[in-house]
Amino acid sequence: MTGRDRKTTGRGRPGRTAALTFEALPPAKGSRAPFADFWWGRAWLRSLEESSLDSGRLSRGRTYARGGAVGPVTVAPGSAAAPVQGSRRTPYRSTVQVEQLTDQQWDRLLDMIAERAANIAALLDGEMPAGLADDAAAAGVPLLPGPRDLDPECSCPDWGYPCKHAAALCYQVARLLDRDPFVLLLLRGRGERELMDELGRRNSARGAAEAAAYAATAGTGPAAPPAGPGDPAGPAFASRTALPPLPGPPPLPERSGRGPALVDSAVPEPGLDPAALELLAADAATRAHHLLAAALGARHADAAPPVPLTEWQDAVRLAATHPTLDVFARIASNCGRTPGELAAATRAWRHGGVASLDTLESPWNPSASRLERDREALRADWADGRPPRLRSWRNRWTVEGRDAQLRLGRDGLWYPYTKDQGTWWPAGPPDADPAVVLTALLET
Repeated sequence: MTGRDRKTTGRGRPGRTAALTFEALPPAKGSRAPFADFWWGRAWLRSLEESSLDSGRLSRGRTYARGGAVGPVTVAPGSAAAPVQGSRRTPYRSTVQVEQLTDQQWDRLLDMIAERAANIAALLDGEMPAGLADDAAAAGVPLLPGPRDLDPECSCPDWGYPCKHAAALCYQVARLLDRDPFVLLLLRGRGERELMDELGRRNSARGAAEAAAYAATAGTGPAAPPAGPGDPAGPAFASRTALPPLPGPPPLPERSGRGPALVDSAVPEPGLDPAALELLAADAATRAHHLLAAALGARHADAAPPVPLTEWQDAVRLAATHPTLDVFARIASNCGRTPGELAAATRAWRHGGVASLDTLESPWNPSASRLERDREALRADWADGRPPRLRSWRNRWTVEGRDAQLRLGRDGLWYPYTKDQGTWWPAGPPDADPAVVLTALLET
């Protein structure tokens, strides 16, 4: 997964046999938006589409899913179910069955996950470790479903395999999988809490066994006598050359802590603002949690350290991360910008951080070849014939006759904007394909 936030509505932490119900997802904006951005969600869709006997029913299922016809989805070990609104007044009951892993298969899978701290960190960050599925398949553990592994059913009279209602459910499950890989693990038989508890036990046992093995084999001479009170520190440390290795890092906590409660604890000293200190402590804990997750990731060693934020960028980040009226008012009164400027910057930050904020505030001149290539792609991909006429200025394309605009960021992504009372406002997440962004923008 990229640095996307994990925002699964109704997410809980089920036990081994518990079911988990997700609230109905809102209709998808645009007919071109994919149901899954990440490889584990796309693998689910590939299994569905390769096993289908009727592409027309799949197409209607996609339309149903995009249109919000799928109600709350209940995921349990071995199945997912939801009411799906069809042509009649009462919704149909659709399900999809998935074979659960055996205890022996789970044992092998958990061993593979626990072998690397990066696997645990990726799961906690809402990602499925890239090599885990291949390693699991090589060990005889079918983590991802293959063709014919999905068994859809529905209460409707349609004998299609799958019918459009069951297909809609499967597409909606792909959206859930995209947001949270633990949905796939629950379908295979185990809940998140049980998995993380078991991984913690295995990780601790592995660290203890490695430390014991090292201590048993390190050095052949007599053990150094214990240091006593008053012994010089230098010789005491120098005599202990065979120390066991440090234990492995513990699993990443589920969430960061909130920090101390200061507002009601005591009368503050003059000039101290307890509410502001609470906010800064909570923000520091959140940032430390993100940094630790990145440090435990597989790509940490190859990633460049982030560029420090400017004072303005950090103010916008704070306003976006802690969206309360009090925080916004405090920052707006001290940042040297108008409340409208801070509101637009905060909205931009939520859609893409520093790159999105830069796109809001700094026009620039992309290469002519890049703009022409994207114009050609827009013409080729537009579903309804010729795309709307665009007025170009630097990195901005404004739709003629509409309060709609695309802006190309320095990160290579197109950002949607709409105009409200003479001001351009960020209007949604970016995409590398301008046709995807423009289609979603004009449908809002």
